[in-house]
This record gives sequence, C-alpha cells and structure tokens, in this order.
Amino acid sequence: MGELLHPLAIGGVTLDNNIILAPMAGVTDLPFRLLCREQGAGLCCMEMVSAKAIFYHNRNTEELLAIHPDEDAVSLQLFGNDPKILSEMAKRIEERPFGILDLNMGCPVPKVVNNGEGAALMREPKLVGEIVRAVARAIRKPVTVKIRKGFDSAHVNAVEIAKIAEEAGAAAVAVHGRTREQFYAGEADWEIIARVKENVAIPVIGNGDVTDGMRAERMLRETACDGVMVGRAARGNPWIFRQITACLRGEAPLPKPGREEIREMILRHSRLQLAHKGEYTGVREMRKHISWYTAGLPNSARLRQSVNMAESFAEIERLAEIIGA
Repeated sequence: MGELLHPLAIGGVTLDNNIILAPMAGVTDLPFRLLCREQGAGLCCMEMVSAKAIFYHNRNTEELLAIHPDEDAVSLQLFGNDPKILSEMAKRIEERPFGILDLNMGCPVPKVVNNGEGAALMREPKLVGEIVRAVARAIRKPVTVKIRKGFDSAHVNAVEIAKIAEEAGAAAVAVHGRTREQFYAGEADWEIIARVKENVAIPVIGNGDVTDGMRAERMLRETACDGVMVGRAARGNPWIFRQITACLRGEAPLPKPGREEIREMILRHSRLQLAHKGEYTGVREMRKHISWYTAGLPNSARLRQSVNMAESFAEIERLAEIIGA
C-alpha cells in the first residue's frame, strides 16, 4: 500500500486499510456495510445502539446488533450517559462478533442531546473520562470514541476531550470537524483534527467533508491523521471506498459507475435488504437508498416518486430496468 493508504492498528485489531465507513443511523445497517466492505472499506461502523435499549431488552435493538459472518472488520457503537449501564451492556454484548466498541459522543440529534447523550457529552469532560474508563475496564476489545469539534463555537474542546479519552483507556478517537451547533452545515474544520492529532498518541480518524479520493488525500496530508472516515458521501455510493483507495495508491482516477452498474448495485442491495429484513420492511428501507443511488440521473425526481410508492421487490426490479436503460 502507499504512504497514505496503510493498515491501521486500533488496540489489538489491525484493519486492512485506514478508510472507514462512519456510523450513520438508518444507513449503516448490515446489508449496506457488506457492500461498503466489498468495495474496500477497511472498517464499517454499525448504526448507534442505545445502551439503555439493550438493558431493557428493547425488541428493535436486536436487529441493530445483527452482524454477518462475512463482516470481519466491524465497529459496534453504543450511546448513553451512564458509565455503569454503558460498561455493563458493553460486557453483556462483548461476545458478539464485532472487533471494536465505539462510544458515541458526537450525535447532534435533539432527542439524543436533550437526554444528555451523544454530543451533549462534549459539555461534560469529567463524565467522558468516567464513561471511557468504565467501558475500557469492562471489556477486552478496544474501545474508541467519536467526538465533534465541540458543542458550539464558544466551547471548542475536542483536544481536551480526546486527551481525557486517551488517558481513560480509549484506543482511538474519531473527530468530526463541526460543532454540534453546526449539525452538518458549513465547512468542516480540519484544523481541529490536526490539533487533536498533535496532542494524543492514539490513532486519530478525521471525519467531515471527505467526498472523494482527492479530499481524502488532502485530509490525510493536511491533518496528519491516521485514518479517514466517510459518512454522507457514501450514501448511495459504496463505490467511494474503491475510488478513495485507488486514489491513495496513486492510481488513475476510477470512472463513476454507469447506469448498468448502479442498477446492479440497487438490485444486489435490495436482495440483501429483503433477506435481512423481509419484503415489507426491506422494500421500504430501500426507498431512501434508491433515491441516493439515482440522484443526478436523468428523470431522477420522477423516479423517486415511483420508488416511494414501491411495495414489492418486483416493483423495484421494474424500476431498476428503467435506471439501467
């Protein structure tokens, strides 16, 4: 591998490469992770799971915890704000086949933040230390932390939080270069990623505005971070991992997938989704994915309307034929 694309050691786990699929609620389920892994992602992060939901045996949580035998590099992400519950639930699920346990301290969604979880923890440095220490002591698998630049522009404390996480036993930290106040608006601040990297010895993974191979290369060079995390740019585009890894190897830029390749990926994704969740849920889950896959294609707005009415795999197949035509 090239100088920028390389295996990445996180605790006792060594990833094939340092390009990572970010955890995204409603997106990074088992079928989508399989596709991204096939396209070259070194690690795929699962949708975040509530530690309290595991504690209370929530019915829907079991599906979120599903891991495929072919997933040899997967990170399971928990969120919560109680060190005792988080550490006990981490221990309860440790024997499941994930390689890394991630703690979410960056989710900006109001219902999570208003509960003192996700990005709200950026305002509680002492509690961050207590959570990471409790979880790292409870399990043998490496524990990582995903944070943001800060809670808002008046409280930019990613460096402080990363140092606390490292001292408490975190094996790596992922930094999104936006505050919670920004959500996903504006430009990500890569300078804060560089500053975190300068201040901790554990691997630092940069996140925010990595939309193609050139942006991934720029982030790695400008911040000296150890790995790159791809989030929204992967929706409807699992090929991005193939494109980034080729770019970092110094190879010629890969062409964007053509209509036929998009059609094939939609059908493959749909089959995986239906096998995992059944036709009723699987078809409805695929509606948003197909909208992402087809964004920018001719007549995509009309196609989206049809997709949003689809209720069977047969209808998806028919629409896919139109896409590939």
